Amino acid sequence: MNRTRVLIMGAAGRDFHNFNVIYRNDPQSKVVAFTATQIPNIEGRLYPPELSGELYPDGIPILDEVDLSRLISEFKVDDVVFAYSDVSHEYVMHKASEVLKCGSNFKLLGGEKTMIKSNKPVIAIGAVRTGSGKSQTTRRVAEVLTDAGTSVAVIRHPMPYGDLTKQKVQRFATIEDLKKHDCTIEEMEEYEPHIDRGSVVFAGIDYKAILDKAEKEADIILWDGGNNDMPFYKPDLFLVIVDPHRPGHELLFYPGESNLLMADVVVINKMDTAEPENIATVKANIASVNPGATIIEAASPVTVEKPDVIKGKRCLVVEDGPTLTHGGMKFGAGIVAAEKFGATEVVDPRPWITGTIAETFESYPDIGKLLPAMGYGEQQIKDLEATINAADCDVVIIGTPIDLRRLLHIEKPSVRVTYNLKETGRPTVANVLEPFTK
Repeated sequence: MNRTRVLIMGAAGRDFHNFNVIYRNDPQSKVVAFTATQIPNIEGRLYPPELSGELYPDGIPILDEVDLSRLISEFKVDDVVFAYSDVSHEYVMHKASEVLKCGSNFKLLGGEKTMIKSNKPVIAIGAVRTGSGKSQTTRRVAEVLTDAGTSVAVIRHPMPYGDLTKQKVQRFATIEDLKKHDCTIEEMEEYEPHIDRGSVVFAGIDYKAILDKAEKEADIILWDGGNNDMPFYKPDLFLVIVDPHRPGHELLFYPGESNLLMADVVVINKMDTAEPENIATVKANIASVNPGATIIEAASPVTVEKPDVIKGKRCLVVEDGPTLTHGGMKFGAGIVAAEKFGATEVVDPRPWITGTIAETFESYPDIGKLLPAMGYGEQQIKDLEATINAADCDVVIIGTPIDLRRLLHIEKPSVRVTYNLKETGRPTVANVLEPFTK
């Protein structure tokens, strides 16, 4: 029998999940390759036989997406499956055009077919864009559930950038677990805040195996989404975050618009810092496509450990990496803190960027006067540290979800910004969770 030859376009996350739940045991299909983009240094690897299953005894190559047209021809591809997130609808269709030019089918897999059903209640957190506020919303949901006496397992969207065989199922209960699994800065930013609050976090590659383990420990599964991807599990309640600093994006990015359409609850975040007309635009768009959704209005107020250190100073601002890169945000919590607490200047880091940090600015030239906390490997962490210490500034403002001073030796005075979700009216997160907490 001739098997349908499939190539999966991804970024080390949704691509592997789609393979595992749709293609791994399908004798009618043959996945000939993955392609990789967005994240540095994730191509050139092998999806190993230990994960790819009996139909793929030699594993599956992971290649650079830049060679997509050549790979379609070389592997005689029938179907190309697009499987990564936080890209514009226009971007997706440009990729579709390239695939169609090569004579292959271009496919998007439906959420229902790729969501695994749990035997425990599932509450899922998603967003319309990276940087909208999923992390603080997930922490708030976990807090409400825990205070009500339920045990919660947080399952995080995948970030398998290392040894894939070792990353099949990961469990993080202590800070030492982050070291044991050689986590990148991006992974630490997502896992550590949960661990600090007493939650156990699961992640990895095989999300059926991960769910089986998490269900043994918890009353409720809390899906902590990445980028603006759809949940990997069928939710009993789906909360989706929108960002009025980027009005209109809720209808223009893949698959964020799908999340908005599926949402049971829409959280309008950053109400305290957004312009009223932008909030009105977001509300009108929600009403036009999902009028039945419950709306929570919220803010993410920033706090700084020593705000006097910022006042009157020239500050280098370090922000969350993905929010600035493929998230496309022009500012984050660090900039909000700089303005709120009286910095005289935000220092442009570009004269001092080096190595892999310089490569990041080449890939994302619109980052501007902010420094993304890139740390996908040891060299990138070293380059980040060197850039910070070389910059001509008085103070470093750390606007990342974790305290970078635990990982980097920062030679200048520094302050850390923290932020949590704060509802500004009713209903609240606790209100929408009452069916689960009762």
